[in-house]
Amino acid sequence: MDFFRSQDIARRNTVRLVILFALALISLVAITNLLIMFGLGAFAETIDVPMFQQVNWHLYAYVSVAVVAIVGFGCVYKIISLSGGGARVAEMMQGRLIIQGGNDVHEQRILNVVEEMAIASGTPVPPVYLIEEEGINAFAAGYSPADAVIGITRGAIQSLTRDELQGVIAHEFSHILHGDMRLNIRLIGILHGIMVLGIMGYYLLRSTHLSRRSKNSGNIAIVGIGLMILGFAGTFFGNLIKSAVSRQREFLADASAVQYTRNPDGIADALKRIGGSKVGSVLENPGAAEISHALFGNGVRFSINSLFATHPPLEKRISAIQPNWDGSFDIKEKVEQPELSKKDAATKQTPQGAMSALTALAMTDALMSQAGNPQEANLKQAQELLAAIPRTLLEAAHNPFSARALIYFLLLDDDAAMARQQLDAMRGGADPAVYEALVKMFEEHLEVSQDLRLPLVNLALPTLRQLSAEQYTLFRKNLEVLVSSDGRTSLWEWVLQRVVLHQLDAVFQPSNRFHHQAHHSLRQLAPQCAIVLGFVVRAGGQDGLSDEEVFAKAMTELGLPETPMPDRAAFSIESINTALEALQGLRPLKKPAFLKACAVAIAADGVAHAIELELFRAIAATLDCPLPPIPLPIEAK
Repeated sequence: MDFFRSQDIARRNTVRLVILFALALISLVAITNLLIMFGLGAFAETIDVPMFQQVNWHLYAYVSVAVVAIVGFGCVYKIISLSGGGARVAEMMQGRLIIQGGNDVHEQRILNVVEEMAIASGTPVPPVYLIEEEGINAFAAGYSPADAVIGITRGAIQSLTRDELQGVIAHEFSHILHGDMRLNIRLIGILHGIMVLGIMGYYLLRSTHLSRRSKNSGNIAIVGIGLMILGFAGTFFGNLIKSAVSRQREFLADASAVQYTRNPDGIADALKRIGGSKVGSVLENPGAAEISHALFGNGVRFSINSLFATHPPLEKRISAIQPNWDGSFDIKEKVEQPELSKKDAATKQTPQGAMSALTALAMTDALMSQAGNPQEANLKQAQELLAAIPRTLLEAAHNPFSARALIYFLLLDDDAAMARQQLDAMRGGADPAVYEALVKMFEEHLEVSQDLRLPLVNLALPTLRQLSAEQYTLFRKNLEVLVSSDGRTSLWEWVLQRVVLHQLDAVFQPSNRFHHQAHHSLRQLAPQCAIVLGFVVRAGGQDGLSDEEVFAKAMTELGLPETPMPDRAAFSIESINTALEALQGLRPLKKPAFLKACAVAIAADGVAHAIELELFRAIAATLDCPLPPIPLPIEAK
């Protein structure tokens, strides 16, 4: 599936959802008014007077405003309550965060599978929450890859093989990468808003039992019953919309899972296990109905499955993956292979060397085709990268104290004297345990090869998401101290800081996620394009070509040849970050063109170095276009 087109489809689905919600709201207003007026005897018992003349239009206006306010409040309240992102949804399902280093082999296996898929796709590793349910099910929740989580049931991690788990997780990553999660949360909010009327009706009906002697209790009861019927009717049609949208996206996610893993048996066998299980995918948690459209399989039972089912029938999903399937849910038991260990991993080392321009451009084209679309080769590479990481650093990435120290360590200068100066700047500012871990890493002379730097950052992100707000504020401040302590900002320092803060700010500053919802053209954001492309040109340093020539070439690729190159003073860290934040609002189908222009700027001198490619991936990550690791041999600049 094309990542950028899928993002555009998700955007258009959101527009359709707003339109359908508006139509539903208009219907609710009209029906509510009719119910109230009939209940209050507003209509005369004569046919001589036209009905529209009998309507109390003042009352109609008041009721309309009240209905809109109630439904709107219900929607906003629910969406705000889920502003914590995927973690809030997981907590609503009573999920427990799975911590690295536990003794449960099933929990460790699912963490390994999730890490592999995240590294392969270039996304932050999402935290994994365990739902204590026997049903075989899973979900992805959040507003973006930055605050996404994976939820999975006990039944799934204990019943499924590694290949089957990989198929399920690949399915959920498809939802993460293709913009389905944001739509799912909006659906939850809309349905809750519609249900509020039904809830009000329920409490009105209850109130009549407390005031049976009141002469108006009968009318109140009628209004209450009417509102309940109205709420249930709204929920009915809302579920129809939810189900139709969900079923289509489930087929696409299944297809993506096969494409990611190149193993159709994995996800197909997982679906067969659901079909052959007594419990199936049904969950007992009352919150399952609310997030049913986000689950891997049907989480609730319906009496009219074809109408309300949020997922296609298992038979259709399996047949779409395995056209020759015989209809049996029996699965031949497979011998599980042991987890890949660091000693057993194939850590192939290829001779380092600089890339040619042709190779670099071909690589970036290939990478953009893989954006949000990891392949089997990327999964294998992810396994190799994870196996190549020294155990000390891997354990550090999974520890709340050491994870902070690890990020600080990656910012230390190669020059020992300058590194000690940075350490001195951290003394007293960082948490004592964090500072101690940092000093230990420095004194042990731990080495991190360039191809492992960004994977390590991604591995540390779910651990860093466990920080308190106060701890994150201090962590953020210390990053700035380390970067500014030597009076300059290196390209790697900018890359690391950009990647870390972009991902974590989405979690700790959730209000910022609503700032970039507009979808602009390249021409509308031409000044911002110029600043970022100019930064790429100046950062890379083009041998044999002037910066202006390379910039003009990149802007021509973008279709903006008349744009002059900004002055050097325009390339402050603040202005670059501001420009990138604005470019998050590019239309999804315009982002590939901008990334291609960045690739042209990098490869213009005939050489692409490791740090330039890390810069490229950092820009792509900021635009929420995750790219897999670079698979080619490269040389640090």
